Amino acid sequence: MAEIVAAQPLLTMLTETIAVARDAERGDLAERLEAVAGRVRDPRRRIVVCGLGNQGKSQFVNALVNADICAVGDDATTTVTTILAHAAQAQATLVLAGDGEETRVAVPWDEIGPGVARSGYAQGRAVLRAELGVPNQLLADGIVIVDTPALGAHGNSAVAGVLGVVPTADAVLVLSDASTELTDPEVEFLRQVGELCPAVALLIGKIDLYPHWRQVFEANQEHVRRAGIEVPMLPVSSVLRTHALRLQDAQLGQESGFGAVFGFLRDKVVARDQIAVQRAVALDIGSAAEHLALALGSELVALKDPERAAAAVRELQSARTAAEQLHRRTSVWQQTLSDGITDLVGDVDHDLRDRLRDISRTAEEWIDEHDPGRHWERMEEWLTGTVGTAVGDNLLWTRTRAVKLAERVGTHFTELGAVDLPDVRESLDGKGSRAGSCTLSDLEPDLGLGHKLLVGVRGSYGGVVMAGLVGTLAGLSLINPISLGAGVILGGKAFRDDKQARLAKRRSDAKMAVRRYLDDVAFHTGKETKDRLHRIHRLLRDHFTAIAERTVRSLDESLRAAQEAASLESTRRAERTATLERRLHILAELRRRATLILAPAPMHPALPAH
Repeated sequence: MAEIVAAQPLLTMLTETIAVARDAERGDLAERLEAVAGRVRDPRRRIVVCGLGNQGKSQFVNALVNADICAVGDDATTTVTTILAHAAQAQATLVLAGDGEETRVAVPWDEIGPGVARSGYAQGRAVLRAELGVPNQLLADGIVIVDTPALGAHGNSAVAGVLGVVPTADAVLVLSDASTELTDPEVEFLRQVGELCPAVALLIGKIDLYPHWRQVFEANQEHVRRAGIEVPMLPVSSVLRTHALRLQDAQLGQESGFGAVFGFLRDKVVARDQIAVQRAVALDIGSAAEHLALALGSELVALKDPERAAAAVRELQSARTAAEQLHRRTSVWQQTLSDGITDLVGDVDHDLRDRLRDISRTAEEWIDEHDPGRHWERMEEWLTGTVGTAVGDNLLWTRTRAVKLAERVGTHFTELGAVDLPDVRESLDGKGSRAGSCTLSDLEPDLGLGHKLLVGVRGSYGGVVMAGLVGTLAGLSLINPISLGAGVILGGKAFRDDKQARLAKRRSDAKMAVRRYLDDVAFHTGKETKDRLHRIHRLLRDHFTAIAERTVRSLDESLRAAQEAASLESTRRAERTATLERRLHILAELRRRATLILAPAPMHPALPAH
């Protein structure tokens, strides 16, 4: 309710500006402002919850919304990205990968669980995400919670999928339980998330289970400090939160740490988002007011001072000519944009493949020095974590290059003054990455003791027979000490040869499994990257085209209004002048209020110490 009250002044300003735009027959400006008003009225904020496996993510989500929605267990329970939003009745929808576009399938509520990725309703297609609608007070207040698959699950790196939904998140909560200190992959993931989302918090969970959680908490603070990452760390207990709500125990609720979580969301998400919305509204209102004031002011000058009208018309014609030239030179900035996107596609693809090639080279060197059959789980953990980091860094580099491209295209519009640049974060949203579903295949298990004995016996049999036959020529029996010794020697050699052959096969299979895994990651990530860049291309093209078209139309309207005012009958001049002055007064007031919103807050001097 407080957010709605805070939004009322913005909606009032937008309504007044839209009314002036409608009166001036500027439907393009009115539609743009109505879209902004729609964003102000929609208070929904996306909260992404992520972390390694068995860290209590799903239990935290259940405690946060005070409802048993997400499956909880010792095994990996969240296998696909799950989005929780408010609905009048409980409903579940699976979003499936299709040929070029997503497919949505409604499923029974009981189908949502650990096996949702293999649901029969998917009909063999990959499940990108599950969308759940539930009647819940917290969700009704505009909160949308995104529960992500565990990072570093068995043979699976969900880092790419999680980072795909981070750019459009209003906040990211990273969970790590208090049993052990942060691992290097977790610290690296924190760094990447911090660059993609401005509001990130690290939650140290399960503090009710581990008496030594404070030592782990302090050690984690040191890890984060050494990495140069600035994120708040909050100790929480989902179990205490659940009991506190059930027993209505305020003291237990305070010990759960969830009050600090809601404080973080209030101060770092809601307050920051309100400031960002205010600035965006103020910029749009100021821009629209300038466009409208140009036409109204030109007409008013022509009405009040016919002599100045001729000079104003000449200035407008000159400005219109410059704007038309810019509009005609659309091919120039679009060529810059097209070339930039083409270069970006090639550079991003090369960057990803170069990172994956370095990983492949390191993995193969490690395989050549070790027995992969004995250390395959450790290899899986390292490979999936390293690949996830590489894909994440590639995404960050994509965003950086896209912002620079937007700035470079914006330089073509310097003749129109300062122009706003679009936010490319939303275009980076993967909306359910397929790269996170790539798995590293298992190796053939080592053969048991019985097989090893069989290999030794088979090799020793030939030695015993050959040495025994030679011994019979000297009058010895077939089984004698010499034949037994020859059997042991040849059996040992056969055993060693078989061991080396199987080790070579395991190394070959391991290298092949690593190559297949990296190829799958490169295939899916490459497709997702190209889709992101296509969205960025369309975003920049539409944004700058709209700027050019609005400018040309504003100058056209100003020129037409000034020319018509010069020929207006004297009886209508006074009436028209009063109307224009009233509208310009409204626009001036709106611009003043927008400027106040954009003005930085005054710095108050510090009080002297007593």
